[in-house]
Amino acid sequence: MKEIQLRFQLLSIVFVSSLLTANAQHAPIQIHADLTDAPRKIYRADVDLPVHRGPLDLITPEWIPGAHGPDGPIHDITGIRFEADGKTIPWHRDPVDTYEYHLDIPAGVSMLHAHLDCIFSRATRTAATLEWEDLMLYPAHMPVREIAIQPTVTVPAQWGIGTSLKPLTPYDPQHPAGGTVKYAATTVEMLEDSPVMTGLYFHEYALAPGVSPQHYMDVIGPTAASIEARPETVEQMSRLVHEAFAMYGPPHYTSYHFLILLQGDGGGGGLEHHESSDNTIQKDFFTGYKPSVGMAGLLPHEFTHSWNGKYRRPDGLSTPDYATPMQDNLLWVYEGLTNYLGDVMGERIGMVTAEQYRQDLALTAAEQDATSGRAWRSIEDTTFDSAMPRNGGGRGGAWSSWKRGTDYYPEGSLFWLDVDTTIRRLTQDKKSLRDFLQIFLQKGGSGVARVVPYSLSEVEADLNQVVAHDWAGFIKMRLYDVQPQVNTEGIEQGGYRLEYTSELTPEMERSLKVNPSLATWFSIGLSEDAEGTIRDVRVGSVADKTGFAPGQKLMAVNGRVFTIEALTDALKATKGTNTPIQLMVQDEDTIAPMSLTYNEGLRYPRLSRADNTPDMLTEILAPMTSAATDSNH
Repeated sequence: MKEIQLRFQLLSIVFVSSLLTANAQHAPIQIHADLTDAPRKIYRADVDLPVHRGPLDLITPEWIPGAHGPDGPIHDITGIRFEADGKTIPWHRDPVDTYEYHLDIPAGVSMLHAHLDCIFSRATRTAATLEWEDLMLYPAHMPVREIAIQPTVTVPAQWGIGTSLKPLTPYDPQHPAGGTVKYAATTVEMLEDSPVMTGLYFHEYALAPGVSPQHYMDVIGPTAASIEARPETVEQMSRLVHEAFAMYGPPHYTSYHFLILLQGDGGGGGLEHHESSDNTIQKDFFTGYKPSVGMAGLLPHEFTHSWNGKYRRPDGLSTPDYATPMQDNLLWVYEGLTNYLGDVMGERIGMVTAEQYRQDLALTAAEQDATSGRAWRSIEDTTFDSAMPRNGGGRGGAWSSWKRGTDYYPEGSLFWLDVDTTIRRLTQDKKSLRDFLQIFLQKGGSGVARVVPYSLSEVEADLNQVVAHDWAGFIKMRLYDVQPQVNTEGIEQGGYRLEYTSELTPEMERSLKVNPSLATWFSIGLSEDAEGTIRDVRVGSVADKTGFAPGQKLMAVNGRVFTIEALTDALKATKGTNTPIQLMVQDEDTIAPMSLTYNEGLRYPRLSRADNTPDMLTEILAPMTSAATDSNH
């Protein structure tokens, strides 16, 4: 342990010395994050900053990497005070950039002490996650990669800590004791990219033994039993490391930590970082839960971002600081490509089957085809955060299908499947998307976490390096032009076709358990909750032409009290007839009858094999490494 600690300290001293020479700082900023009050939803920080006499502008992060927008927690930062030599230093907030604080440092003061708290409502009595924008304070108007900072973290007794930060004080993840850990100095840019996940029930799993650099899975859950990962899950995560290396090439980090918080009964999410990812997954993920394609792709998605998004980053997102607005127009590469690869990786490592993947692909294509906003809005236009519906692009808000949302995720998956199968077709299956990735993701070498920006022209040039084609026109037509119909070319070149049937597939049946109104959405263009309140209406659909509107409430169907089952039964019964369905509908303080005529029955999407075509999709889903090879490493 001492040898390791001395090595970290030496690296830290050399690293910080070079930064201080460049920045003329006397010492790095010292930030002490105190999470001992996390069970009460409060994080605290003490920050010591080298200063000199005169005006000083300090700032907290606003434009957050990975969030792609101005999502800094300014409303939750409280209790701010500044002191020097035991005296309070007055401050005021900038009236335009409210993330910025102005102070005047008196003569003779060389060190400023700041204290701030952050209200973090998602912390629990046994777990907390710290993204450093919650507590970080640093000089404004400077590139964040040039500001040296050294973190210290204090957590409740017996809590374990998961992070990619390098500890300088003794810390044994196999026997967590809580308390205070000091970490090696870094930069504001890299600290913002190095979250801390901590909790009472903690276990660190080593992944892919024998592979360099090292990989870990740091798991925190609500009980001791919840964090006991099944051997097959640990093996799948180890396979992910091997599959990623085979697909993307060498990594751009010195170690990697999957930070996993098990919480809640459904859904989840993640945030990518250079050397770690911050993931929240439902609490039974390791104890019997069978993930959907989306959940199986979550950890591979965030891991892929270490190459695509963190290392290679669109030039409009590669800003010098967190006050400069980001330009999101290449998110169809950053997120869309990653979405495609994450889902493919989830199947390759065995978390879901090929059949599950195909049926989820059918559902994705059908949902996008049923998005009425595609009649006026391009996929590229959905990347602009300030123009997006804040409901995240789902069918949960009034006319949200007409507005569109973050469709560059699912549409990106369909687009990059199209790219993959087009490369295979043009090269007689001698090349694939992997050839592009090995060029695109390996610019500048490997090994060190840093940002290498790219432009649209570089993406086009790298694709042409794989195979000559009008990639500029290919991209423009599919992403920058308005496309009223969904792109199914990748599916068709992959050897399948999208069709609708009255028969339920297993994946569709599973989806209906989560969102039962998918049956009516694909049929009559109506999305409603279990109580009958209409959430969305697809423009141009039967429901739209009948006059339904979001906010109305379905009270009865053909004389029966409304249930989704009653409505779907009525849709089945009228197939092939002209018999109208009679509904009673509440609209604000009135109730009135409405008549809906529809005779096509229920429509569920699925993929079926296209005759006399190569099955490229099965080739794409085939693992690049063997399970036997992975387990032997």
